Amino acid sequence: MKKVLVLCTGNSCRSQLAEGYLRYFAGDKAKIFSAGVETHGVNPRAIATMKEDGIDISGHTSNNISEYASVDFDYVITVCDNARERCPFFPSNAKKFHYNFPDPAKATGTEEEILQQFRNVRQVIKDYCEAFVKDNL
Repeated sequence: MKKVLVLCTGNSCRSQLAEGYLRYFAGDKAKIFSAGVETHGVNPRAIATMKEDGIDISGHTSNNISEYASVDFDYVITVCDNARERCPFFPSNAKKFHYNFPDPAKATGTEEEILQQFRNVRQVIKDYCEAFVKDNL
C-alpha cells in the first residue's frame, strides 16, 4: 500500500482538507498522513467546510513532521510554499509534489465571506486530490 504525506506549515487547514479528500478518493489504495512543520490545531472552519461536502475530518489531529521521521513515504505533497522551503530531508525515494494553495485561514471579511474563501480553496484542493489519485495511485 502506498504512503502519502501532505505537508503544510501548521497542519490546520490546507493539509487537513487534502488529507480528507485523499482518503476519500484513494480508499484502500493508500495510507494518507498529514503534518506540519509546526502544529496549529485543526481549524474549526476546515472541519465545518468539509462537513458541508460530506467528509468528516473532526477526528483529525494536527501533527508535526518529526512524528513521521521513520515512515518511508512514496509521495510527499507540499501544499504551501513555506512548507516546501522548510520541508526536512526525507531519507527515502519519495516522489515530491507541490501546489501552493491559498490559505483560507488568512481570509478576512464577514463570516460568510470567510466561509466562501474556505469553500473556494476546498474545491481547488478537492480537484487536485481527485486528479492526484487518478494519476498516481
